[in-house]
Amino acid sequence: MDVARGITFRKALRQDAKATKLLPRTHKNCLCSASLLLLDSKWKVCNDLYTMSAPNPKVDFFFTKAVQWKAEYEKLRAILLSTELTEELKWGCPCYTLHKKNVVLIHGFNEYCALLFMKGALLPDPDGILIQQTENVQAARQIRFRDLREILTREGSVMACIFEAIQAEKEGKAVEMKKHTERAVPAEFQSRLDADADLKSAFEALTPGRQTAYLFYFSSAKQAKTRETRVEKYIPKIRDGKGLED
Repeated sequence: MDVARGITFRKALRQDAKATKLLPRTHKNCLCSASLLLLDSKWKVCNDLYTMSAPNPKVDFFFTKAVQWKAEYEKLRAILLSTELTEELKWGCPCYTLHKKNVVLIHGFNEYCALLFMKGALLPDPDGILIQQTENVQAARQIRFRDLREILTREGSVMACIFEAIQAEKEGKAVEMKKHTERAVPAEFQSRLDADADLKSAFEALTPGRQTAYLFYFSSAKQAKTRETRVEKYIPKIRDGKGLED
């Protein structure tokens, strides 16, 4: 998306988010009057987006059990359900998909909760809100929140990122991924590979996509102990030639 169109897109979404304050309570979380769609390579205004995606009952437990980020999770869920994305449960978290392709998920940590965009590296970020978790993370980017107020004040920018992510998926865009040999492998996993030739051979026999998924999952943990636990848990699957979600 060019800069001018991106700016126009975000301004419209911010104005639309403000407009929802005038709606009935049942429609507070829908963007209704100025949601923009890319049709025939031109941004057009769609005035009839009053319906929301249906919540998935299988995901309800994530929100009902939440304590620390309960209000924040519920608001993020409402925002995502106001789009065309489908709510699913993956990795124990609410994940929002388009035609079975993962677009964004909700997750939380001690210090913040966040939206994780699977192809966030492709998204324009004029507001500087997208965060790369670690230097080893290539494609995904987070938007972090430390309270409900941050979500409310950033809602226009958040919606813009969501629609940009949806459009990137529709256009079949992909992040050019480095091979695992070109990127740092977590030390906790590298030590096991160095000590076990069979494990190393099994890992190298996996498809590049499966290798990347494992490295992303291992390296995304902040604490060394957590990384070690993840490595130990998934070594049997690697030996069996299986991917993270197989």
